[in-house]
Amino acid sequence: MGSAEQIRYLEPTQASAGALLERALHGQIVMLNLLRFRTVADYSHSPHLAAEKPISGAEAYDRYVAHTMPYLIRSGGAVLFSGDGGQFLIGPEHERWDRALLVRQSSVDSFIAFATDPAYLAGLGHRTAALEDSRLLPLIELSRSS
Repeated sequence: MGSAEQIRYLEPTQASAGALLERALHGQIVMLNLLRFRTVADYSHSPHLAAEKPISGAEAYDRYVAHTMPYLIRSGGAVLFSGDGGQFLIGPEHERWDRALLVRQSSVDSFIAFATDPAYLAGLGHRTAALEDSRLLPLIELSRSS
C-alpha cells in the first residue's frame, strides 16, 4: 500500500462533521464503515487500555466493539451487518478493507449523542489502536415513493 506519506482517516474533521449537520438528514441513518486493521495494535496513545501482550488490530477492534455495543444499543443504534472484507471486485486493485460494517442509528442527533458520550469515548483508544485506515459514510434510504 502506499508511501509513508499516505493519509490515514481515523476521526471526523470539523469540516466533515459540519457537512453532516448541514445535510439536515431526518430519520434513520446507516453508517457504512470500511476498516483496515494494523498487523499489531498500537496502544501508544492509550497505554492504559493495552493488553499484557501485543494483540492484532482485529483483536483490538473486537475489544472496541465489545466496549461500544452497550452504548450503541442504549442510543437506539444497532449493527445491521459485520463482515470480512478483502480486495474490491470493482475498484482499485491495491485497495483492500479488512472489515465492513453497517450501523443503524435512529437519527443524526442520536449518532452525535452516542459519539460524544464520555463513557463510550473511554474505550475509543481500542479503535485508534486497531486501525491503519478507515472510511465512514452516512447513508439515508432513498424514498420509496419517488
